[in-house]
Amino acid sequence: MNITEILQHQAAARPTAPAIIEGDGRRTRITSFAELEAASARAAGLLQQAGLRQGDVVLIFLPMSAELYIALGAIFRLGLMAMFVDPGAGITHIERCCALHPPQALIAAPKAHLLRLGSPALRRIPLKFAPGLWLPGARRWDSARAAPIIDSVALQPDAPALLTFTSGSTGMPKAAVRSHGFLLAQHQALKQSLELQAGGIDLATLPIVALANLASGVTSLIPNADLRRPGHIDPRPVVEQLRAYRATSAAASPALLERLAGYCETHGITLPDLRRLFSGGAPVFPRLLDRLQHIAPNATIIAVYGSTEAEPIAHIERSAFDAAERQAMNDGAGLLVGRPVQAIELRIIPDRWGQPLGPFSDEEFMALCLPPGAAGEIVVAGPHVLQGYLNGQGNHETKITVDGTTWHRTGDAGYLDEQGRLWLLGRCAARFDNERGSIYPLAVEAAVAGDERIRRAAWIAHNNRRILALELDARGTGRLRLEQLQLAGHLMTHIDEIRVYDRLPTDRRHNAKIDYPALRALLERRPLWSHGGSAVVPGLRS
Repeated sequence: MNITEILQHQAAARPTAPAIIEGDGRRTRITSFAELEAASARAAGLLQQAGLRQGDVVLIFLPMSAELYIALGAIFRLGLMAMFVDPGAGITHIERCCALHPPQALIAAPKAHLLRLGSPALRRIPLKFAPGLWLPGARRWDSARAAPIIDSVALQPDAPALLTFTSGSTGMPKAAVRSHGFLLAQHQALKQSLELQAGGIDLATLPIVALANLASGVTSLIPNADLRRPGHIDPRPVVEQLRAYRATSAAASPALLERLAGYCETHGITLPDLRRLFSGGAPVFPRLLDRLQHIAPNATIIAVYGSTEAEPIAHIERSAFDAAERQAMNDGAGLLVGRPVQAIELRIIPDRWGQPLGPFSDEEFMALCLPPGAAGEIVVAGPHVLQGYLNGQGNHETKITVDGTTWHRTGDAGYLDEQGRLWLLGRCAARFDNERGSIYPLAVEAAVAGDERIRRAAWIAHNNRRILALELDARGTGRLRLEQLQLAGHLMTHIDEIRVYDRLPTDRRHNAKIDYPALRALLERRPLWSHGGSAVVPGLRS
C-alpha cells in the first residue's frame, strides 16, 4: 500500500481543513488537505514528464513547508524514492552519500542549489528543480501546467520510500532505507503514541511527525523559526503562533522547548490551549517536564524515547515521576523513559557492543536476555524498526537475527524494572569499567539534572580521568562545590574532576544530546573553571 492513499483519504474526508500552516504572520500560507493533494498530483505529472520512473531516487533539499510535502506526495505517488542528506554536514558528506546511492533528480531551495558549486556529485545529477525561480542548470519547480497523476502506482510493502543517512562522523555514512510498509507501521505507532486526532493543530518541528499528522487529519503548524538550530531559535514568534492558532499539541526537541519555556516564564505567558506536549530526540529530564507543565497547565506532558531506526520506542508522562522515581534518579538509577510502546518488542541483553552477535534460535535468544533490574544493551524488534541498511553496510554490528526476526541493537544501555518500565543509562560505547564495577554516563548526568544551577552536564572518561563537564545555568548564582551536588556516595567515587565550560557541544540535529567526540576535543582546551576534590567552582556571573 502506498502512503499516498492515506493522504488522499484525508483530502476526501476533510478537503477544506488546513493541512499545513506556515509563515511569519505577515505572509501566512495555509494549504488545505485538498490543495495539498491537487498540488502533489500535478507535481507527480511534472516529474513524470521529466522522465522519472518508478524506483528512481530524488534528492530533496527543502525546509519543512507545504512544498516539501507536495514533493513527497508526488514522489510516493510515482513509486520514486525520496533521499535526504543533511546539507549542514558538509560537501564531503554529500559526496559520500551520493556515491552510496546516486540520485536521478534534485529538488532544492534556491540557496541549496549553491551547494552545486562545490559538489561534483550534485552537478552530475541529471534532473534539477528549483521552486519559484529560474536557475542556471535547473528546471523551475512549477507544476501548474502539468497534467495531474491521480492514481498511485501499485506497490508492495517492501517498496523503498525514503533514504536517509547516518552522520558518518567516524567514517562512511550508513544508508537507511524506509519502505512504504515501514512508513505505514511508523505512522500507526506515532498516531497511537502521540495520540494524533483529526482536527487538532500540532506545532510540527520534525518532518516525520508532520507526515504522520497529514496521514491522521491533523493540521501541522510549521514554526516560524530556523529548525536547523532548534536550541537557538527566537522563541517569541513561535509562542505567538501557538497562541494565535490555539495549537492543541506540540512535539519538539528538549532544546527547542527549553527556549519556549524560558520565554514564557520570563514574560508570564501560559499556553492553556495545549492539550498534549511531547519532547524527544534526546534525554528529557523531569525538570524540563515540570517547566513545561507550568507554561501549559492543561496539557499532558510526555517524554518520548526512540532512535533513528526505531521511533518511538517508549514514552512516559510527567505525572509518572513521583518522589520515589526522582530520588532513584538522584541516586544514580539512570533516566526513567517509561513503558515500551505497544507496537514494539524490547529486550535487554548483556552489553557486548562492538561485537557481532547471532544468529540465534528463539531459545538461545531468550536465554541471552537479562531479567528485570539487570543492565545491558537495549534491543528492539517490530514493524516500525528498521530491518537493515543499504547493501547491508552496518547490519553486521547492529542487527541480530533470531529465527527470521530482525532485532535492532540501539547502542543504548538500560534496564527494565519490575513494572516493565525502561530506565536509560546512556550509550554502550561510553561505559567505564574499573575495580568498582561499570558505570554509564546517564547514571551521573541524570543525578545532577535536577540541580537548577546546572543547564547541561556530561560525564566522560578522558585520559584515565573521570570528568563531569558542566554548563551552568545563567540564573545560577554563588559558588558550587563538589559536595554541594549532593551526589550519592557511589557516584562521587566515579568523579575525579569537575570542569565548567561556557557551553557544552550538542548534536547538530536536535541541539540537545551531548556530542561526545566534540566534547573530547573541548576537554583538551582550558575550561572556565576546574577542580577536583572539594575545591570551589565559582558560578557564572550575571
